[in-house]
Amino acid sequence: MPESLEAPTLLRTTARPVKAGQQNPSSLQRIRVAIACSGLGHVQRGVEAWAEDLAAGLRRRAPSLQLDLFAATSGPDRQRVQCLKRNDLLTRRVASVLRQLGGWRYGMGSPYEVEQTSFALGLWRRIHRSHDLLHVQDPVIARFFEAAHRAGLSRPKVILAHGTSEAPSTLRAFSTLQHLIPEAADEWEAHRPSKQASFVIPNLIDVTRFHPAASCSVRARLGLPQDKLIVLCCAAIRRRHKRIDYLLNEFAAANTAVGGQMMLIIAGAQEEDTADLIQMGHTLLGDAVRFMVNVPRAEVKDLYQAADVFVLPSLQEMFGIVLLEAMSSGLPVVCHDSPSFRAVVGDGGVYSDLSKDGGLQASLPMLLDAARRRNLAMRGRDHVQACFSEAAVVPQVLSMYETVSGKAI
Repeated sequence: MPESLEAPTLLRTTARPVKAGQQNPSSLQRIRVAIACSGLGHVQRGVEAWAEDLAAGLRRRAPSLQLDLFAATSGPDRQRVQCLKRNDLLTRRVASVLRQLGGWRYGMGSPYEVEQTSFALGLWRRIHRSHDLLHVQDPVIARFFEAAHRAGLSRPKVILAHGTSEAPSTLRAFSTLQHLIPEAADEWEAHRPSKQASFVIPNLIDVTRFHPAASCSVRARLGLPQDKLIVLCCAAIRRRHKRIDYLLNEFAAANTAVGGQMMLIIAGAQEEDTADLIQMGHTLLGDAVRFMVNVPRAEVKDLYQAADVFVLPSLQEMFGIVLLEAMSSGLPVVCHDSPSFRAVVGDGGVYSDLSKDGGLQASLPMLLDAARRRNLAMRGRDHVQACFSEAAVVPQVLSMYETVSGKAI
């Protein structure tokens, strides 16, 4: 049986500067901020969602802020920076050659690194003289601009929002870190250089975009059954990290135990082992599973509204924006029992040890109880509104910008 149903504490939501050593903002100077993400527009990950959501939230809540969003694709709300995209054949060939030449030493050891480095070179030409701050989660971009700033070759100070599990040797190189949960900041404190500024500010979610809705009409439109408990997972469709193979096995056992009352939907980006996992899923579950590959984020909202339960089988996430999206949409969450997941999910989740066989299998049937689902969903959405909404998070981000830049919004 699951070890716990509730989390006793909520995430601390106040920005927490640690020995920032910055001057007070001057009302005579205004901040100009760049938010950048090399995958935005062609990759569906949490990093891309972070950049898009943060820029939109800042523009709505702080219209006086001078803000530019940079991405590898153009759009009405962002500016394009030309780069080698990670999934292009040319990029993969370049990475393959440079990997043999020690490319990992200079940010060119993988297609993702090649994308970030080529993006950083193009971005530098756009912002090195004009902006005060660069806010990023992509680590190679952040390292490039941190080094350029320290060498006097780039004006903007760098804020790395640490969402990609970087090693301490990498994180110590930055002047400013944004941790997404208090536990991460507490663990980092023993490694933090004395002059490094550290903040605890979570990711945010637009609770008006992701909201509960009657599932019947959405299911009818998507061709989903009305009489099944629909379990949704939004994650890259791969074994490593996201553990989709574990999800398939555990769901198959749970669904058999309850007489086939459930259906599983897995929506996520295509990976190298996606085809094998899809075949595995259909062998185990037949029509009781549906895979939706590379679904645009704008369409994922419908999946949340059609589902009854959200599950994330990974054992570790730096944050997990999909958890916010699910809870904001009125779904109870099933996830691994760890401090990082409890910090994000709060009282809106069923927790179990998903490192063990049977951990997820035991949790899913409990949520056939509609009253339990409603209770968890209500508490989860309240938690999101209190801790992760734009109203809760944007003021913290603005305060961080003023502290780091020494200027006013």
